[in-house]
Amino acid sequence: MSALEILAVLLGIANILLIIQRSVWNFPVAILMVTLYFVIFRDAKLYSDAGLQMFFAVVNLYGWWTWTRNKAESGEIVVRRISSMGYGCWILGVIAAIWVWGAVMHAETDASYPYWDASVAMLSIAGQILMARRFVENWHFWIVVNLFSIPLYAMKALYLTAGLYGVFLILAIAGLIAWRKAEQT
Repeated sequence: MSALEILAVLLGIANILLIIQRSVWNFPVAILMVTLYFVIFRDAKLYSDAGLQMFFAVVNLYGWWTWTRNKAESGEIVVRRISSMGYGCWILGVIAAIWVWGAVMHAETDASYPYWDASVAMLSIAGQILMARRFVENWHFWIVVNLFSIPLYAMKALYLTAGLYGVFLILAIAGLIAWRKAEQT
């Protein structure tokens, strides 16, 4: 537990609360958080998670851009649903990506728990892209990410981060409920 991890955790909580509220300010907070987590995960030899943070930085820039252009007349961000076929394709794509990335990490690095780490990374990529595109289903991916992340980070002695993902799990469920309500209005 370091000051860096404490700051990253606080930024993470702020980020998710802003996403639930559909606030465009979630993006600059997220960019700062993922920058800190890049260092934390690199040092813990969770290379898929470290690389994921660089991806998050780029997708957060994209999300910031797209959210500022997709507001209702009231100024709120408009959410939508993905088709059933599209959702199935995302799930199959994530499963394939986990298998491939986990195999690469296992064969080419000294990564801790390469398939487990790859699962968190690939599910997070899907969740982040779907969130940036304002799809309600992004929360389904985040719920699974959180369920996988809590024990992984605890096993790596990143206890504050594991706790953060416990909070993220609760907030992801709240986000799913809030976005479903927003979709109906």
